[in-house]
Amino acid sequence: MWRSIAAKSQQLVRNLGATRNHDKVRVSLLPYTNCRFLAHSSVNIEEFPSVNDSSAVLKENSDTQFQSFASEGDIGGITEQFSQALGENGNCQIENFAPESADIGTLDQLSGGLVEEGEGGKEEGGAYKIDSEKLEDVLSLLQSSFDESLESNLDSLGLDLHEEFVVKVLETPLVLGDNLIRFFKWAIQEPDVNVTTHVIDVLVQAICSDLRKKDAYAMWDLVREVAEKRNVVLNLEILNRLIALFSKLGKGKAALEVFNKFGDFGCVPDSETYYYTIEALSRRSFFDWAWSVCEQMINAEALPDSEKVGKIIKWFCKGSRASDAHMVYMLAKEKNKYPPQSAVNFLISLLSQKDETVKLSLNMLDSFSGETRKYAIKPFSSVIRSLCRIKDFDGVKVLLTKMIDEGPPPGNAVFNSIINGYSKCGDMKEAIEMKNLMERRGLKPDLFTYTVIMSGYASSGQMEEACKILSEAKKKHSKLSPVTYHTLIRGYCKLEQFDKALELLAEMKDFGVQPNVDEYNKLIQSLCLKALDWETAEKLMEKMEDGRNLNGITRGLIRAVKELEGEGFEKEASVDA
Repeated sequence: MWRSIAAKSQQLVRNLGATRNHDKVRVSLLPYTNCRFLAHSSVNIEEFPSVNDSSAVLKENSDTQFQSFASEGDIGGITEQFSQALGENGNCQIENFAPESADIGTLDQLSGGLVEEGEGGKEEGGAYKIDSEKLEDVLSLLQSSFDESLESNLDSLGLDLHEEFVVKVLETPLVLGDNLIRFFKWAIQEPDVNVTTHVIDVLVQAICSDLRKKDAYAMWDLVREVAEKRNVVLNLEILNRLIALFSKLGKGKAALEVFNKFGDFGCVPDSETYYYTIEALSRRSFFDWAWSVCEQMINAEALPDSEKVGKIIKWFCKGSRASDAHMVYMLAKEKNKYPPQSAVNFLISLLSQKDETVKLSLNMLDSFSGETRKYAIKPFSSVIRSLCRIKDFDGVKVLLTKMIDEGPPPGNAVFNSIINGYSKCGDMKEAIEMKNLMERRGLKPDLFTYTVIMSGYASSGQMEEACKILSEAKKKHSKLSPVTYHTLIRGYCKLEQFDKALELLAEMKDFGVQPNVDEYNKLIQSLCLKALDWETAEKLMEKMEDGRNLNGITRGLIRAVKELEGEGFEKEASVDA
């Protein structure tokens, strides 16, 4: 206590020093002239000189030191003397040592401001000092489980709260987020605690490190309430942290709610704001809401870095919004932000799947160059297949020529797609030309190449040309596939040339191809339905190896044709009779 008295007295002397440049110093004294309240140091009011000697007074008193305090035996006397000095008998008064603008204060005001040393957290010399023992008590309480109310336990500690103390508690690790939020709610009820942007930021950082849904929602409600009722400014970093937290927790609606509050809090979203909001909504497949946020991002031209742009493109592609993803890609391209190649390839493949967006994917290929183009066979192949699907063979030829001249070099897959497209359209001349070009480039036609060409010939009834392709395939490949024979067998059955179809069925084994149940089923059904040849069909069924059984429909079909033929013979016999 006495040290604090000394400090206040020193402050009084310093305040006296502020009057040395003033023209008038007025001292009013009462008869009580010995106003001492310290053992070895005092301020004798009678010793103050006149106005002209005020500088000497300042010099003399500035050297005054409070070295020691009274002994225990003198405390009573000092207390009595101090009480008298404060004017208990109305005999001592200090009016003004300075002009009215410099308020030094009376001795009553001086004694009223004294505090006892040892009260942790009090301001000493203008600086707040945290009581480590009180802080340890609070942290021990927050880190432990308790049956009673947390708030009542905090009340019992008798804390002298300050902003620095609250921040210190919030920055301490290993404290449950729920306890931190309850402590914060309790602390801000104290008038001495000033809720600032920094305090809110520390609370948000502490809760964000815990990743608990319940705490995240409680924190957002608390932060919003404090901002609205106490007019605390929430900055961009705080709101972005909240959106990122809800995104990690998979809470898209909550993230969107924070995003929609930016205008109310006077904040302008930046690229990170848009990114984390879109991420949160995309994780919950709220792609309509995500696109509304993305549109705002595009209008504001606030794109994140290239890596994050690539992620946004992938999210919209997964949500079947390739056209929207393409808009993001085009804006990024204008801003010289190039997404990762994997995102671009994914976008091209998605655009290629719809007829109305094939042209967009084709135009994107123009941005490929150098090493990137050299190894971009997958997106180029996707576009080739799409152009064949929409029967844009002029575009196919142009793109194929570019691939041959500039890369990536087309392989079997590209040529097979083109040959298949021509074969389905019945343009067998172009299909054969593509096969020949393929061979000139050193590529060997595979079984798929021969099969699609044979299928094209068989579909148009040109079985002779199809058999020529089969003969060529036999020379190039020692083992053929069941699909190759199935194509020709189906063609012969369509023309009702069942003898040749049966010959091909027998030939399959010679080239290492084992007929499957499907081959027998289709051939037997054709024999029964078109040729009404149940006898041949029955022989085929008998030739089937052990373990292979025809389905019930095919077996029933053989019996039905057989019975139908028997009924016909009976009618003829009855007519002849």
